[in-house]
Amino acid sequence: MKNPRIVVDRTKLRENIAFIASKLKNHELSIMAVTKVFNAHPQVIALYDEFPEISYYGDSRIENLMSYQDSKKQKVLIRLPMISEVPEVVQYADISFNSELETIKQLDQEAEKQKKKHKIVLMVDLGDLREGFFEREELYECIQAVLKLENIQIYGLGVNLTCYGAIIPSSKNLGNLIDIQNEIKQHYDLTLEMISGGNSSSLYLLDSPKDILPKGINNLRIGESFVLGRETAYGGEYEQMHQDAFTLVAEIVEIKVKPSYPIGEIGVDAFGKKPHYVDKGNMKRCIVAIGQQDVALDDIAPKDKSIELLGASSDHLLLDLTHTKQEYKVGDEIEFLMSYGSVLSTFTSKYVKKEFIR
Repeated sequence: MKNPRIVVDRTKLRENIAFIASKLKNHELSIMAVTKVFNAHPQVIALYDEFPEISYYGDSRIENLMSYQDSKKQKVLIRLPMISEVPEVVQYADISFNSELETIKQLDQEAEKQKKKHKIVLMVDLGDLREGFFEREELYECIQAVLKLENIQIYGLGVNLTCYGAIIPSSKNLGNLIDIQNEIKQHYDLTLEMISGGNSSSLYLLDSPKDILPKGINNLRIGESFVLGRETAYGGEYEQMHQDAFTLVAEIVEIKVKPSYPIGEIGVDAFGKKPHYVDKGNMKRCIVAIGQQDVALDDIAPKDKSIELLGASSDHLLLDLTHTKQEYKVGDEIEFLMSYGSVLSTFTSKYVKKEFIR
């Protein structure tokens, strides 16, 4: 297999999905599997399709939703729609997340053209300060207006936490979402089918001895937990899950003994930043054929813990092999543990090959 590549262990990923699916089923929570992290790769989608516990696929890119239209699971656009993509949203998404009345009106007009009913989830901002209605009055004014539209169904409420402001989900802030649901039911006689209480960062509330997921939350959007085997509020790893279902592999193209401190006047690097170096004397330096065009340096870690990351340009990743016990040579492969960001970027990069094993 050519390099660089990301290796997906199907067995480990399947076991990860099964564990989370069972946990959410026991708490009567529906699952929206977020597919953007692996760029909706068809082999991963085929694996996810094996699980009836997954009711929805969610993605922020309409192009990804378009790629798995044959799947029977409901498709959800989880990034607020652009008005310029409204025709595609109505055609390819069963549900979309919304917070702007003007966009919803455009969806209504397009749904009429396509002779469809389009379902929406209204997003509420509970303090993370990304998308959603912040003032309840504005939310209720929007609901009043939407109820007059003939081609839009208000399907539910949703919230995003930890994605921008890094606000941790809690019974208190998610309880506000339930309060809003109850007010909507009382004022508008409107029963909402989905109350989506966040993403993988809400999972810890299913196990926390101090806090709980409020009753009434009936859906979670799961992306990172399936892929990396952990909840994302505090980064706690589940012992029953695999954290290495995805592995990045890069090939050595150079090994040389060189100084650790560059020679000459130091300016800015290829990305306009002035780097800082520590003089450690001569070291055994290695270059692998991958760079920041494919993956951020902070998002990977060598499985061989004796290898130190030195830095990267757009196409070269520099490593210190001085203290390794293994005798690496040019052409050898080095494996890296991955974060959410590195899985996302390497699946997006056309230069990183995808390999599926087991």
